Amino acid sequence: MNSHSSSTLLGISLMAAAMLLVPTLDGIAKMLSASYSPLLISWARYAFSCIFVLPWALLHRGRNFLPREELPAHALRTFFAAASMCCFFMAISFSPMADVTSAYFVGPIIAALLSVFILGEALTARKLAALVFGFIGALIIVNPAGGLNIGLLLGATAGGFFALYAITTRQASRASDPVSTLAFQCLFGTFILAPLAIWQWSLPSMDQLYLLFVMGAISAACHFMTISAFRHAEASLLAPLAYLELLSSVAVGYLMFNDLPGPRIGIGAMLIVAGGLILVQRRKMLQAY
Repeated sequence: MNSHSSSTLLGISLMAAAMLLVPTLDGIAKMLSASYSPLLISWARYAFSCIFVLPWALLHRGRNFLPREELPAHALRTFFAAASMCCFFMAISFSPMADVTSAYFVGPIIAALLSVFILGEALTARKLAALVFGFIGALIIVNPAGGLNIGLLLGATAGGFFALYAITTRQASRASDPVSTLAFQCLFGTFILAPLAIWQWSLPSMDQLYLLFVMGAISAACHFMTISAFRHAEASLLAPLAYLELLSSVAVGYLMFNDLPGPRIGIGAMLIVAGGLILVQRRKMLQAY
């Protein structure tokens, strides 16, 4: 195996590991939501991630580790990321993890549509097809005719905020490296969520403090692995691996909470995944020319 193949395999392995690990973080958040507000948990994820991210940023970038350019874009992307996380953590406090994650994955398809209106990208037949698949899948999952499910609705809303986060990330990433971007996101996310955390504050026990620490460690580890993955492999190879998070959510939801998604959720999720893979295939075709 040559060095290029080894590097690509390493990138794929890191991305797959990160996507499989993320739902364990969500599982901890769902467990903690029995005692704490999802808003407090969202703040804690950023705050405890700082324990790991900031020393890494200082080691690699020195005292000037924060980005200097496009600060409004960095602030806006962090706001959207925090809003997405708050909605997601609130959603899993109401509904099974796999169900919420399925609704959340409509986000990349919404991002593709927003790129047409905000970034001026072309509206192609593939984007339209992906939008149709994603919209139908989301409708099947949320099932508005069957009564309002606040958890699934919040999951889809989290996906919408993720789409806005993805669009603003393109703007912010033009002038900053991933380490600086991540450090800013952790610090600014901690700052903007602090008032909500104070409003919902309750003192954690030692066991719960340990879980918050583990949640921060997992969050930092997933970020590190994802950043490293994109340094070793092309985005078109890594993008489909994001859907491993769905499989891991099913496993974690079952092992920790004895939850399994029903047939309706499965059908909706498959349609959303199909829409996402249409977009991935389009990127591969563009890179081939």
